[in-house]
Amino acid sequence: MPNRLGLPVWAGRNYVLQTGATFITGLGNSGALIAAAFAVLAAGGSGTGVGFVAAARTLPLVGFLLLGGVIADRFPRHHVMVVANVANALSQGAFGIYVLTGGTELWVMMLLSGIGGSAHAMYLPAAQGLLFASMEAEHAGPALAAYRVAVSSSQIGGAALGGVLITALAPGAVLVLDAAGFVVAALLRTLMRLPAAEPAGDDPMWRQLVDGWRVFVARRWLWGIVVQFALLNGVVTAVETVYGPLVAEEHWGAAWPWGVALSALGLGTLFGGLILVRYRPRRLLRAGNWGLLPLAPGFAALAVPVPWPLFALSMFVCGVGLEVFGVCWMLALRQEIAPEYVARVSAYDWIGSMALAPACTALAGPAGNAFGTGNMLWACAAASVVLVLGVFVIPEVGTLSRTPAGQRVTDRVDPAEVS
Repeated sequence: MPNRLGLPVWAGRNYVLQTGATFITGLGNSGALIAAAFAVLAAGGSGTGVGFVAAARTLPLVGFLLLGGVIADRFPRHHVMVVANVANALSQGAFGIYVLTGGTELWVMMLLSGIGGSAHAMYLPAAQGLLFASMEAEHAGPALAAYRVAVSSSQIGGAALGGVLITALAPGAVLVLDAAGFVVAALLRTLMRLPAAEPAGDDPMWRQLVDGWRVFVARRWLWGIVVQFALLNGVVTAVETVYGPLVAEEHWGAAWPWGVALSALGLGTLFGGLILVRYRPRRLLRAGNWGLLPLAPGFAALAVPVPWPLFALSMFVCGVGLEVFGVCWMLALRQEIAPEYVARVSAYDWIGSMALAPACTALAGPAGNAFGTGNMLWACAAASVVLVLGVFVIPEVGTLSRTPAGQRVTDRVDPAEVS
């Protein structure tokens, strides 16, 4: 049943504002990811420099996620996100202006990227907690799928537009536009109305982190998939930030084919999200994990490399599978984790999943120089197959089921009872 604005009844004020703000920042970030890589290359850098700038953003992101999880449980989450958006606007704007004015120092680019990564670490746990709180249990499936459709749509437009603007204007212009998007998102989030989350008692920060850790490690499926993604994300980020742009420059001759490929990835996630608005898999983790298998042929297509239209098709298939995993994973977290622990558990989820990304992005360039970009891409393809199949040794990955009407589980884990 639609509301007065023609939206579904489950699309409340906070949900709409959060989804709209996320769409705007996603539009800019998809282009900025490409722009940062080509800004380094335009300044005379190599694949190693591209990896260092990407790692400089990811390292503080991983390092400050736990702090972000505690902050999200202590303060109104939309306020935390506004501050994070403003910090990202300042860092991306400075990065863009620096590049546009002829700056070429790698350390400056790394510093500005690091500031943005630190801000994003404050944003992520708060955003996930707010999103879960803004939807009712019986509508969680379609609400999460629709949210991710909006995210995917922004990736489609942002990657394509970013590739075109880099070619037509300059990488710095795309970074400045991304900064403007963060400003708009911050303004939208000031309109949210959400009370502060209940603090986890008056315990000191370290105690709250320990409690969150105990809830996290009490579930094998949770930490098992996070370990899987620590390795898988390292592979994916190396391909996305280093090997992909290098193949685009060396074999396709421009930035725009890589932008089109990333748009195809976004189109695939959009298609996957639309499917999951209606389709509700019963075995959440099993369905989600099988969705990761198309990564291997996608990496192989880049290793050959095939003509860019064929590679874009493989990226579309990857996008469908990634979206199946993403929605199923978020449904599992919302269903299985008590609200008072969501932000802290999300922080452990993010920090674990991204733990190896900085090292992988930093080492991707030197490894490509030593062994060849094509050989490294074949290794990435093989590793992804092993990781997808290997996680099924955890029984819950194959058996965890959706509860009736999306209700939360009742058998909560009390951190005091976990040894």
